[in-house]
Amino acid sequence: MISNITWLGHASFKIADRVTGKVIYCDPWKLKHTDAPEDKADLILVSHPHFDHFSPEDINKILKPETIIVSVKEVVDKFPKNSKLLTPSNRLTVFGIEIEAIPAYNPAKQFHPRNNNWNGYVFNANNLRIYHAGDTDATPEMLALKDDKKGIDVALVPIGGTYTMDALDAANTVNTFKPKLALPMHYGDIVGKWEDGITFKNNCKIDVVLLKPE
Repeated sequence: MISNITWLGHASFKIADRVTGKVIYCDPWKLKHTDAPEDKADLILVSHPHFDHFSPEDINKILKPETIIVSVKEVVDKFPKNSKLLTPSNRLTVFGIEIEAIPAYNPAKQFHPRNNNWNGYVFNANNLRIYHAGDTDATPEMLALKDDKKGIDVALVPIGGTYTMDALDAANTVNTFKPKLALPMHYGDIVGKWEDGITFKNNCKIDVVLLKPE
């Protein structure tokens, strides 16, 4: 299920979609491998404009003339020729890949206010529905994914605490909306200890894989 999903550290992922043949990045940051043709992006999803999620330097390393960036207004304004705006609770299709924006925010903290209109994303790749939660705590919109008739196959969820859910909150949340598999992220750099991955996995009632950053 995760053979084509690479964790690049923090909230950054690369997904090679064998269905469309496209290379998808989520929140690319601190990229180590950018020179090979297979490292270049067809689709880039950026959740919000904080520096550890929106890195113009890293985007430029993987950008092609035909690359499409799907993101929020602050990002679209910086890459107007390559970008499509997607606001929370809306959807669009790029390269045959359906993308839905799920609101990402802190209900009770100041770091990611709801009215900033920042995103997590549900999208299809490799015949899977993948959810990249962005920077968020548990929200009603996230918990409502339990009622999604198509289901979530893989959830990429932050567990580092402070700015997002911590490991226990994240475990309780995925136990509620029940993706088939969860991959923890947003820990081990800036916030969160590597041991948080173990805490998350030990408290989940669903399958969890702890990836190593590449």
